[in-house]
Amino acid sequence: MARTVLQQADTARALTRISHEILESNRGADDLVILGIPTRGVLLAERIGRLIVEIEPGEGTDAGLTGARRDAADLVGSLDITMYRDDLSKHPTRTPQPTQLPRQGIDGKTVVLVDDVLYSGRTIRAALDALNDLGRPRAVRLAVLVDRGHRELPIRADFVGKNLPTSRDERINVRLAEIDGVEEVTIEG
Repeated sequence: MARTVLQQADTARALTRISHEILESNRGADDLVILGIPTRGVLLAERIGRLIVEIEPGEGTDAGLTGARRDAADLVGSLDITMYRDDLSKHPTRTPQPTQLPRQGIDGKTVVLVDDVLYSGRTIRAALDALNDLGRPRAVRLAVLVDRGHRELPIRADFVGKNLPTSRDERINVRLAEIDGVEEVTIEG
């Protein structure tokens, strides 16, 4: 039986708080790149990007857009980690999706990786490996909607929507309206 722990309003509040925390930590949106990890991490990154632009529209000089207003597309991209995973032999892989970086790239930028659930840390390790092949960011931060614990690697999120301590037998399901037609986070187990 599934128990709902976050609904649409909860998710919206969490993403708004994360967006404010990212801006505060980075001292604004200059030199900031937000990369979502497919699938749901990309949607969450896009939402965070839109919120950041709403909160602090600013001039887009960091993206070479002198005189133009910053747009979420100038901040947000996606980072496919499929071929960097260490469990490819154990689990069937999904079809790799294209990595899309904002036009200013990642070199010298603060990159915020966005994912839906942080669990063992292996997805983020794969994302760090993928980033290494794309350039050299000034700093890398991690934002997750849910941190459920049970880390296998020394990785922690800088920005967390909700900490949900779970047992290893439980499963966290994140459903987003754009993909699933419903917006909720549930625990099964």
